[in-house]
Amino acid sequence: MAQALNAPAPAATRPAHRTALTGAAVAGPSFLLLGAAQGLARDGFDFTRNALSQLALGESGWIQTVNFLLTGTLLLAGATGLRRTLRGGPGNTWGPVLLGVFGASFWAAAAFPADAGAGFPAGSPDPLTTSGHGTAHMVAGTVGYLALCAAFPVLARPLAARGHRGWAVASRLAPVVVLAGFTSSAASVLAFTAGAGLGLLWLTAVLVRLGTARTPS
Repeated sequence: MAQALNAPAPAATRPAHRTALTGAAVAGPSFLLLGAAQGLARDGFDFTRNALSQLALGESGWIQTVNFLLTGTLLLAGATGLRRTLRGGPGNTWGPVLLGVFGASFWAAAAFPADAGAGFPAGSPDPLTTSGHGTAHMVAGTVGYLALCAAFPVLARPLAARGHRGWAVASRLAPVVVLAGFTSSAASVLAFTAGAGLGLLWLTAVLVRLGTARTPS
């Protein structure tokens, strides 16, 4: 009996929804890091002319396809974790839904690869017309990032409710920067990449902040 009373208590396990939210927070930086590494390593890829999506083309394209699939999986799982984190509070419905749409867009981007062009894969000329899968890829990206931009002001509400008013203001302004990068894509692919990357990184920051913030009483 004495031995039972003196036995150490079992270690507390991390709640599953916290783990899922952490995975979603990691998704953006890991996607960008793996994309940047591939862009530096693959012949013919130029960050000023080529989008990261084009890395799914060519002999080593499977790496970027896996990158899309893994990122989408982490974001979709994170949507369930976000629902538990925000349970009963502001943003608890549309925040997870919009994050889930964003995650699903990565799966769609993997299923429908971008068109070759602007010299990548090495030597590829610019296409005269956009293919069906190229169009689907662009639609998936557009829908996904519009969902992300809509999610930021939604998630500003629980941030404000937890006392992080500066974070809430920044979340309402983040879509402006992301959309500015998208609208500049015709003139500069690098601006498009920067806008998309900033959206991913701000999502990481918001998810980490929500995951560690005290729930309002």
